Amino acid sequence: MQPTNDQRLWMYRQMVTSRHLEECIETIYMEGKTPVFNMAKGPIPGEMHLSNGQEPCAVGVCAHLDAEDVVVATHRPHHIAVAKGVDLNAMVAEIFGKAGGLSGGRGGHMHIFDPSVNFSCSGIIGESLGPAAGAALSRKMQGKPGVAVAFLGEGAANQGAFHEALNLASVWQLPVVFVIEDNAWGISVAKQAATAVPRNDLRASGYNMPGVHVADNDVEGVFAAAGEAIARARDGQGPTLIEIETSRLAGHFMGDSEDYRPEGEKAGLQSRDPIPRYRQALIEAGLLDEAADTALVDEAHERVEAAIRFARESDFLPPEAALETVFV
Repeated sequence: MQPTNDQRLWMYRQMVTSRHLEECIETIYMEGKTPVFNMAKGPIPGEMHLSNGQEPCAVGVCAHLDAEDVVVATHRPHHIAVAKGVDLNAMVAEIFGKAGGLSGGRGGHMHIFDPSVNFSCSGIIGESLGPAAGAALSRKMQGKPGVAVAFLGEGAANQGAFHEALNLASVWQLPVVFVIEDNAWGISVAKQAATAVPRNDLRASGYNMPGVHVADNDVEGVFAAAGEAIARARDGQGPTLIEIETSRLAGHFMGDSEDYRPEGEKAGLQSRDPIPRYRQALIEAGLLDEAADTALVDEAHERVEAAIRFARESDFLPPEAALETVFV
């Protein structure tokens, strides 16, 4: 399955948008946190997990989805949210903890919810699997259209929820796709030190579903694999497991010293940054030239910067709002 020219340009635009968002957040996050790093300080307190380098996973999958399809993402969700069409102003305001955010600033960056496009995420490892399988089951039982996609990291494939969700998805032939973003590191633990199989797509055979591996952070390889899996799900043929070999160009979280990485690994990953690689591929295909690329990048950057302005200018909820939208 090959993307159309419009789909190629859409994927590139979303990748550029996501990367600029992360670069802006990286700078803003450090405001007030120097010279002594204090996670509670600055306009964005708390943990922050950036998705630089993992953009192909998001765009290659979400290019096949629409608003009625369900996506459940991870604690590193921004690239997926951008690709799924989450409202950018409201998303950035949520990251800033502002009243204009998707949840009034109550959830922050690991708990982004946008029901208008059926997007959610969670800070709990492996938490995407059950909700995505449940959403797929609800659609099947009600005869409603739409598929569900669960994104997870390679470390989450060692959680019990992974095996439970894959087993039931196969038993019930649910319209769900499980997408593993294999960035080789579960926080600071190397994949080969924690996982008994070299690739998690091999585990699919244990649950009687197709398993697909996409190497080298390949945007169009992800597009092809996801397109086939999503088409199978829509056609009532059940679930698929996809593992994408991707790269985490930042630390596990902001403030991570990354001392666990072997010398030279990060420089090697940066030399294979998927965005300039895809840009060059589009130029060689005649879909971009320097002027068109500049215009596309400028438009994406302005969209991000407008969302940041909206977030900075938004108000915080009043203190009494802490007692609202909670169970008592």
